[in-house]
Amino acid sequence: MTAPDLATTGPPLRLHDTRRGRIEEFTAAHTVRMYVCGITPYDAGHLGHAFTYSAFDVLERLLRARGHRVHHCRNVTDVDDDIVRTAAERGVSVADLAARETAVFERDMDALGIRRPGSEPRATEVIDAIITAVHGLIRRGHAYTLLDRRVYLDVASVAAPAFGSLVALSEQDRLERFADNGGDPDAPGKRHPLDVLLWQPPAGTPGEPAWASPWGPGRPGWHIECSVMAVEELGATIDVHGGGSDLRFPHHEIEILQSELLTQQGPFARFWLHTGMAGLDGQKMSKSKGNLVGVGELLAERPAGAVRRYLLSQHYRDDWSFDPQGVAAADEGFRTWTDAAFEPGRDLRLEATFHAALADDLDTPSAIEVLDELADAGAGESLIELLPLLGVQRSPRQG
Repeated sequence: MTAPDLATTGPPLRLHDTRRGRIEEFTAAHTVRMYVCGITPYDAGHLGHAFTYSAFDVLERLLRARGHRVHHCRNVTDVDDDIVRTAAERGVSVADLAARETAVFERDMDALGIRRPGSEPRATEVIDAIITAVHGLIRRGHAYTLLDRRVYLDVASVAAPAFGSLVALSEQDRLERFADNGGDPDAPGKRHPLDVLLWQPPAGTPGEPAWASPWGPGRPGWHIECSVMAVEELGATIDVHGGGSDLRFPHHEIEILQSELLTQQGPFARFWLHTGMAGLDGQKMSKSKGNLVGVGELLAERPAGAVRRYLLSQHYRDDWSFDPQGVAAADEGFRTWTDAAFEPGRDLRLEATFHAALADDLDTPSAIEVLDELADAGAGESLIELLPLLGVQRSPRQG
């Protein structure tokens, strides 16, 4: 027997599409276009980031193993209210803060074995394209300018409801989430509380960057950046759009609306994949709360393969909470894989079970259980074949 050719005989790949609310068979042309929302680099990366990017790294590896080319784009939002505020507090420039924190993030992701995306555009690199997009939305009657030079997306300018395809929320819940995630529902002059800021004049914060535009000097709002970077890099319709589940509303809902209004095409994304939230002591891990477990500090204590195993032992769609005992168990399991990988055996039946688990909505916890079975059976050749699909590199044999 020989290992299955995933491109021709592998099990169908099925993924959970948030927009449809169910698992569907994923089919695509030879090249899969995948956009994953990246970081806003004003502070250190944490395990929540690593969890999301590990999941999409596995998806990219699996797609490549199934014969696809993957154009993976992950943005960097390097101008944003949080960066401007943090840079002013620290007495550094916005550009220097963003560059430094991006470098730390990339170092940590490299150490985890997460493949760098094929393109990683910065928001500051596409300002001209953002201005063109905002101008296009105004021209088509989907955006408006206020006297103070703010420009807003008019969410009531389309016949269908503006929001609701990714997460069902009441009007009150929408307003609360909008306010909690960078929105300004009570800003004066807006036509609707959920109208989205596309361009904003300087607020007067020291060191705040500004670019010339038809509406005066300023900078883009958060949401329009991702729409423009995704369309610029991947086109009007992409195959997979991913990110954390906390981005479903308002960020991803707004991306859909803006992008489809801009391109006059749809759907903006064929599949929406969202990862669960990482927590600590019962609360979502976030920079604003300061309850972070840093990737770098964990990698200083454990090998990258152990951290990868720990992250992938949670299903990508599940919320989870950091557990030091779980990390220790993952470290022990990783070392078992490492030792067993030097054995000569192979088990094609278990290899097929492993591939079936990954094809079933990236069921990495079940895939890890199969790898444990292979280690117990001394099937080192199978482990060497399969571990790279999880982005795990074995350590040298000790002793």
